[in-house]
Amino acid sequence: NHKLILHWFFNLLCLLLQRTDTLTPPAPENAHSIRLDGDIILGGLFPVHSRGERGAPCGELKKEKGIHRLEAMLFALDLINKDPDLLPNVTLGARILDTCSRDTYALEQSLTFVQALIERDSTDVRCASGEQPIFAKPDKIIGVIGAAASSVSIMVANVLRLFKIPQISYASTAPELSDNTRYDFFSRVVPPDSYQAQAMLDIVTAMGWNYVSTLASEGNYGESGVEAFVQISRETGGVCIAQSLKIPREPRLGEFDKIILRLLETPNARAVVMFANEDDIRRVLEAAKRNNQTGHFLWVGSDSWGSKISPVVQQESVAEGAITILPKRVSIEAFDRYFKSRSLSNNRRNVWFAEFWEENFGCKLGMHGKRPGSPKKCTGLEKVGRDSTYEQEGKVQFVMDAVYAMAHALHRMHRDLCLGYPGLCPRMSNIDGKELLGYIRNVSFNGSAKTLVVFNENGDAPGRYDIYQYQITNRSAEYRIIGHWTDQLHLNMNAMQWASGDSSVPASVCSLPCQTGERKKVVKGVPCCWHCERCEGYHYQASEFTCQLCPYEQRPDQNRTGCQPIPIIKLEWYSPWAVAPVFIAILGILATTFVVVTFVRHNDTPIVRASGREMSYVLLTGIFLCYVITFPMIAAPGLAVCSFRRIFLGLGMCFSYAALLTKTNRIHRIFEQGKRSVAAPRFISPASQLVITFSLISVQLMGVFVWFVADPPHTVVDYGEQRTQDPENARGVLKCDISDLSLICSLGYSILLMVTCTVYAIKTRGVPETFNEAKPIGFTMYTTCIIWLAFIPIFFGTAQSAERMYIQTATLTVSLSLSASVSLGMLYMPKVYIIILHPEQNVPKRKRSFKAIVTAATMTNKLSQLASERPNGEVKTELCESVDNSTPSTKTTYVSYTNHAI
Repeated sequence: NHKLILHWFFNLLCLLLQRTDTLTPPAPENAHSIRLDGDIILGGLFPVHSRGERGAPCGELKKEKGIHRLEAMLFALDLINKDPDLLPNVTLGARILDTCSRDTYALEQSLTFVQALIERDSTDVRCASGEQPIFAKPDKIIGVIGAAASSVSIMVANVLRLFKIPQISYASTAPELSDNTRYDFFSRVVPPDSYQAQAMLDIVTAMGWNYVSTLASEGNYGESGVEAFVQISRETGGVCIAQSLKIPREPRLGEFDKIILRLLETPNARAVVMFANEDDIRRVLEAAKRNNQTGHFLWVGSDSWGSKISPVVQQESVAEGAITILPKRVSIEAFDRYFKSRSLSNNRRNVWFAEFWEENFGCKLGMHGKRPGSPKKCTGLEKVGRDSTYEQEGKVQFVMDAVYAMAHALHRMHRDLCLGYPGLCPRMSNIDGKELLGYIRNVSFNGSAKTLVVFNENGDAPGRYDIYQYQITNRSAEYRIIGHWTDQLHLNMNAMQWASGDSSVPASVCSLPCQTGERKKVVKGVPCCWHCERCEGYHYQASEFTCQLCPYEQRPDQNRTGCQPIPIIKLEWYSPWAVAPVFIAILGILATTFVVVTFVRHNDTPIVRASGREMSYVLLTGIFLCYVITFPMIAAPGLAVCSFRRIFLGLGMCFSYAALLTKTNRIHRIFEQGKRSVAAPRFISPASQLVITFSLISVQLMGVFVWFVADPPHTVVDYGEQRTQDPENARGVLKCDISDLSLICSLGYSILLMVTCTVYAIKTRGVPETFNEAKPIGFTMYTTCIIWLAFIPIFFGTAQSAERMYIQTATLTVSLSLSASVSLGMLYMPKVYIIILHPEQNVPKRKRSFKAIVTAATMTNKLSQLASERPNGEVKTELCESVDNSTPSTKTTYVSYTNHAI
C-alpha cells in the first residue's frame, strides 16, 4: 500500500513539474531563483514578493521581509565558507526561491528541491535527430532554510518529509508544526506560537483586559495562533473571547470595513489580539482609520507584526499604543555593514536586487526597469542607508541562526563520518536526510545574537520574546521595548504610553470590577461578564463570587470584606434612661431616711405607737429597698451586681406588701371577730404580726435561694435585642441572665401579696376613719395596682424595640420607686406632717375597750346601709341621731388596738 501511495504521489509531482514548465513563460534559467555553487547545496524559501492580486502569482517586492532575509542567508553562507573552523574545505551553495507569500505557489516552487530525487522515465523521449536526450542533472538539496509563513512551511514540509529533506524555518511559528508525527523533518529557530500565545495572554492579563476579540488571517499561522490563544485562555481562565474573526485568504472589496464594524458590535472588547500577516494588518489599520476608530482599539500583535514599519506607514495614529511581540533578537551590526555595502555591481548574484534598488531609491533602471512610471533614473551610485532609510528586518538574526544550525549539523556529521578527511568524503557524497536530522536536533551553539540555539524533541526553539509598544512622541513614532518574556512576563508598566500621552492603562473589560463588599453574579456562558450584587444585611464578601453570613456575635466591617465584633453596650449612668430613675430613687431614699429618722426620734409618741412601730419599720425597710434596687439595676452587670438584682428585685416589694397584708388582715380579722363575739382574735399582737410578716418574706427568700442553686447568676451578651436591619446600628447588650420569665417569677410573689392586700383593703373599706390606717392602706393599694397595670403593657410591649433594655429598665425601676413613693406618701407623710408641724395633735387619747371599738364599727356599718336606703335629708337626721346616741364624744382622732386590753 505504501508503495502504491508513493508511486501515485511521484506521478502527481511529475504532472505538477510538467504543469510548472508549461505555465512558466520563457525566461532565462534561474531568473526567478538564486543559485550558488557549492559542495553541499542548501535550499532557501523567502517571501521576496507579496501575494499577487487578480490571479497574478506575485505582487509587489518586499524590501525587508524579502530582500533583507534573503541577503541574510547569503551573508551567513559567506561567513561560513570563510570560517576555517566550520566545515573546513567544504563550500556551501544555495538554491533560493521566491514563495510570493502564497502557499500554493511556494509548493510549486519547492518541487525544484526534490527534482534530483525523482527519476525521470526518458525511454519515450527522443531528440529531433533521434538520439537519446541528455538531461541536466538538477542540484541535490540536502536541507532547506525556510519558509517564512507557517502555511507555506506546512505545505512544503509535507513534500520534503517524503524525501527526507530536513527543513529549518526562521519565521514559521504555527503550533501545528510542533507535531513531530506529521512534521518530523521540520525544525525552527523561532519559538512556536504556543509560547507566543502564552506570552500574549500574559500581556493581556497584565493589562487587566479580560474581554478581548481575536483576529486571524486565514491559514495555518493565523488560525493556529488564535486557536492556541483561545485554548490557553480557556485553560487558564480570566480572559473571555468576545468575537473570533477570520480574514479571508482572498478578501473581497469592503471586507476589512465589515471586520471593523463586527468588532464594534462588542464595544467593551477594545483589545484585539491579532495573528495576521503583514498585509492584512496594514489593511485592518486602514479600515479602522476610515471608520473613524482611531484610539478605540487596543491592538495586540503577534510576531508577524513585531517591530515592522510597513504595516503602520501612514497609519501611525490608529496604530498608536499597539503592543507587539517578537522573538528576542538583536541587530547584527556585521549584517548592517554588509547590506549597506551592497550595490548593483557587487551583488549580481541576487536576481531581485535590481528591483529592490528601484523600489528602495524610487528610481528606474533603463528601459526594462520595474518602475515604468518613475521619472527618476537610477545612477547606480546610490547607497543604502545614505540615500534611503534603512533598518534591519527583525528576522535577519533567525535566518542566520537557521543557516548556522544547518552548518553546525553538517560540521558534526563531517567530523563523525569523514574523520578528519579534507573536503567531502565518500560517506558524505550522498547525505542521508534522516541522519542529518539527528545532528540538527542535537546542535547547541551561540547564535548570531550570542544566545543559545538549541532544539527540543519536536524541533522547537525555546521561547524568548521582546515586548514592544508603538509610541508616538513629539519627535517621531517608534517601537519601544517595554518588556520581555522568557517563560514568564517581565513588563515595565511605567514605560508604556497610550493615546494622547496618557500613562493609565485603558480598559477592555465586559464588566467593571465590583466594589468592595459586592459579589459577582456571572452571566451564564460568559464568565468575564457579571452583575455586581452588594452583600446586604449581616453578610460579608467571602470571595469574589459569594457572600456569607457573619457569626452571630459579629457584623460586617465597613468594606464588607470581613467581620468584626459587634460593639457591646450597657445602660450608662449618664443616659437619660438612667438619670430619671436614679433621681427619683435618690429623692425616695432621702424621704424614707427622713421618715425613719423622724419615727426613731419620736418613737414613743402616740402617733408612732398608734401606727404600729414594729410593722412600720418593716414597711419602711421595704420602701427603702424598692428605691435602692434602682442602683444595681442600672449598674454594669457583673457577678455581684447580678446577684444583688436577683435578691433585691422582689424583696423590697415583698417586705412592703407582706407588712401591709399583715396589717389589713389584722384589721379584717378584728372586725369580723367583733361581729361574732367580744373576744379578741388570735395573733394580733406585735410579735405575732412580725412572725407572720417574716414568714411571708421567707417564701420570697426561699425562692431566690432555689433560683441561685438551679441557675447561678452570670452575665450574658444579648446580640438579638438590638440586632437592627442596618448592621452599623447593631449592638450587643451586656446584661444579667435574667429572662422575662425569671423576672415574672421573681416579682410574681410580691404581686400576689399586693393583690391579696388589695382584696383585704376592699374588705376593710367600711372601717371608720378613726380606726387605724385601713383607708390609707386601701388608697395605697388601689394606686399601686394602677401603677403595675400600666407597667405590664409598657414592659412587655417594648420587647421588640431596639431601645428595649433602656425602656424596660427605666419602666421597672420607676414602677418600683412609684410604688414605694405611694406607700410612703399616703401612709407616713401625714404622720410626719403632724409630728413635725402639729405636735399639739400628737397627744394620748382616752382608751377604749375592744367592745366599744367593735360597737362603733358595727354602728358605722348600719349607718352606711341607711344612707343607701333613705333620702338625703332623712339619712342625715338619722345619721346624726345614731352617732349622738352611740358615740358620746366625736373628738377621738387616733385609736390604737394595742392600747386596749384585748
